[in-house]
Amino acid sequence: MSVQLICQAIHDQHLISFFYTGDTVPGMRVVEPHMIAYTRANNLALSGWFTGGVSGSGEGQGWREYLVESISSVTVLEATFPGPRPGYKPDGGKSFHSVQCAL
Repeated sequence: MSVQLICQAIHDQHLISFFYTGDTVPGMRVVEPHMIAYTRANNLALSGWFTGGVSGSGEGQGWREYLVESISSVTVLEATFPGPRPGYKPDGGKSFHSVQCAL
């Protein structure tokens, strides 16, 4: 998995699709990537706005956290997004630290 590829998508505000195996429902996700940083448990993770695909939570669109080690087959899509979603904290807030790249 290429952190650099996702960071470039974040910089350019392009949606990404990827295969995720980090929860009970592995499959493709489509996400507006906002940040790659470390979680409180020191796992490198992608924070993004889920827009489509398989959802382990069964919920609709919204904030999700994806372990980078469980992401594969990343594709940067042509579609762009206008900017940060409500609730976005570019400094990582209380959930993230050591931000690698962010909107």
